[in-house]
Amino acid sequence: MTTLADPIQTGTTPSPPPRRSHRRRSFGYPRKGSVWSYGALLAVVAGSVFPLYWSIVVSSQTSDAVTKVPPALVPGGHLFDNIARVFDTTDFGRALVNSFIVSGSITVSVVFFSTLAGFAFAKLRFRGRKALLVVAIATSMVPHQLGIIPLYILMADLGWTGRLTAVIVPGLVTAFGVFFMTQYLGRAVPDELLEAGRVDGSSTFGLYWHIVLPAARPAAAVLGLFTFMQAWNDFFWPLVVLQNNATVQVALSALASGYTTDYTLTLTGTLLATLPILVVFMLLGRHLVDGIMQGAVKG
Repeated sequence: MTTLADPIQTGTTPSPPPRRSHRRRSFGYPRKGSVWSYGALLAVVAGSVFPLYWSIVVSSQTSDAVTKVPPALVPGGHLFDNIARVFDTTDFGRALVNSFIVSGSITVSVVFFSTLAGFAFAKLRFRGRKALLVVAIATSMVPHQLGIIPLYILMADLGWTGRLTAVIVPGLVTAFGVFFMTQYLGRAVPDELLEAGRVDGSSTFGLYWHIVLPAARPAAAVLGLFTFMQAWNDFFWPLVVLQNNATVQVALSALASGYTTDYTLTLTGTLLATLPILVVFMLLGRHLVDGIMQGAVKG
């Protein structure tokens, strides 16, 4: 049986341990971006911003300047004239107000009810909880177009056709919002915090209002942004159920209709319809990043 010799007894100097490479591993450490990485990011940003810039260019030109070859690449001086033409051609101001009412109402309702339902599914224990959650998620798998005819018949029976109520009520809560908030609140709100609130005498709704709702702020901002964009861009259902109270997407369709398409007029209306979404994104952008970073892996 052989034994390992003691370096001190043998008089030999122990060999130093192998030196670890000073090169950091790529996993788990931030790496300095290369020129190609920044180039690819700049290309993506340019491709994303160019449609908006092109809308500004076309909206500030005359109808004759759009058809010239080569086309104009810098903004002109006819933007306000084209905006006035948009409001003279259609009732675009009323369409903007209607879209704000519809999108704002749906956004507030979806965030409130989805957060409330997510709190119930994630933290409350009651019979049939999992089955109800599965049913709620399953409703999102049904194509929206399949429910148009029965939904229109229901709106006609209620006397809501031609009213904004017919657009707002069907979108007051969504299956995606319930599932999204259920998954988020299951991780973001500790059970110990809720138990402490119950010990202090808080009711269930008090726990939701004072503990759950502040903790759900990043996810609520993300859900609110997505809901506002979806409601603002909805075209098919408002076109079917509304008559005179058109939304902004229906008004844009009216601008683009006709024997010939006036691209200057159409893109001016598109620019006006895009600005509210940009404003909402700037207001909620920081919360959107915070919500995304909630699931990031910290190195």
